Amino acid sequence: MKYIQGVIILLVLSVFCVGGLVADNHGTGEVLRIAWAEWPPADYLQELSKDFTKKTGIGVEIVQIPWPNFQEKVSISFSGRSELYDIVIGDSQWLGVNSKGGHYIKLTDWIDRNIEVSEIYGPAMTAFAEYPKGSSEYWALPAEVDANGYVYRTDLFEDSAEQKAFQDKYGYQLEPPKTYKQLRDIAEFFTRPDQNLYGIATYFSKEYDGITMGFQQVMWSFGGSYGDPKTYKVDGYLNSEDSLKALEYYKGLVAFSPPDAPNYYWQETLEAYKSGKVAMAMDYFAFLPGAIDPKQNPAYHDKSGFFIAPAGPKGQYISIGGQGMSISSYSKKEDIAKQYMKWFIQKPVQEKWAKLGGFTPHKEVLQSDTFLNATPYNKAFAASFPYLRDFWAIPEYAELLEACQTNWSAAIVGAKDPKKALDAIVRKHEEIFEDAGYYNE
Repeated sequence: MKYIQGVIILLVLSVFCVGGLVADNHGTGEVLRIAWAEWPPADYLQELSKDFTKKTGIGVEIVQIPWPNFQEKVSISFSGRSELYDIVIGDSQWLGVNSKGGHYIKLTDWIDRNIEVSEIYGPAMTAFAEYPKGSSEYWALPAEVDANGYVYRTDLFEDSAEQKAFQDKYGYQLEPPKTYKQLRDIAEFFTRPDQNLYGIATYFSKEYDGITMGFQQVMWSFGGSYGDPKTYKVDGYLNSEDSLKALEYYKGLVAFSPPDAPNYYWQETLEAYKSGKVAMAMDYFAFLPGAIDPKQNPAYHDKSGFFIAPAGPKGQYISIGGQGMSISSYSKKEDIAKQYMKWFIQKPVQEKWAKLGGFTPHKEVLQSDTFLNATPYNKAFAASFPYLRDFWAIPEYAELLEACQTNWSAAIVGAKDPKKALDAIVRKHEEIFEDAGYYNE
């Protein structure tokens, strides 16, 4: 009897385990592991990938890593030559360090044979796939294209009494700002500390690339730049009069922000908006679903409008966000990874990606009425594309970024004079370029 019971138990366990294997590996025993940050687009990709599994029998696991640990965990896996991840969806700044470091597989020839690059929005290929810039050498395909955008309180902007008061004070109509001057006026107008209401929430944080992503688009729009991309000369560019005016402007926005604003990055700006503390908030478009979700934002989900980052006195530029899809050099599933990437970039798949909430790099899908009308913020997202620009994507980007984060934050909180902060970044950046041999080439 015990023997029979044992056999039955073994049979049950065997069926359970086989069933589990089929469920986990989707029938083939192959599972593609994709590393990405922990955020909604990763959830969308997991859902989308079910179609790939149905078509191929190959399982897909999106390994979500919390944002604060994302870069570190991926870097550690690369240092150990780990097979843990087959595909890494990494930031655009990673291209230089991971291509030169031998961590990404070069995809130029494969893309030339298999991908219709003309169907992909050009700046997305440049930002997320190409290194060095202008070389037509590719190490990725665009996965999630993102940008900074703004959400605003329509109940405040469309209130007749507010409109009259604004018109009387500033001499023009209250509406979503088209210039940074207008943004500043509106931020000032809605700053009412006695009501716990402030004009704006934007990026001031020292975390990762927070203040850099917020400020650089202002710097560019005021006429400043990081330097000459051909000679890597920085002095006279990053510390120009235009850059200084931009930094002084950006510092001025602190006065129209909540008291804890120097700590704000994407999470904090969105929370400030949802809590009703600000009239306008900047955030990556990928996080803006939280602004219109009744569960996340019960008070203002139906009172939210969207606009693109404004123009400055010398142009209009917007910080590009998002990531590219690269194959780890240490993966044993290169062929499957390429099969997945070729499937992902197809128009029908990109259409579904967009419907799920992903931001597509596919030109035709991006411009379609289906995409533009899918969410209240998609039109603003699509309108941002012509103005996107990126940080340095060279192997030394992390050191360059740290100098910006530290000094711009010091200027914002008043610990360092803005001019001295810019000069300090210039010295550090030129030191980094000198040590890396850019001036000797």
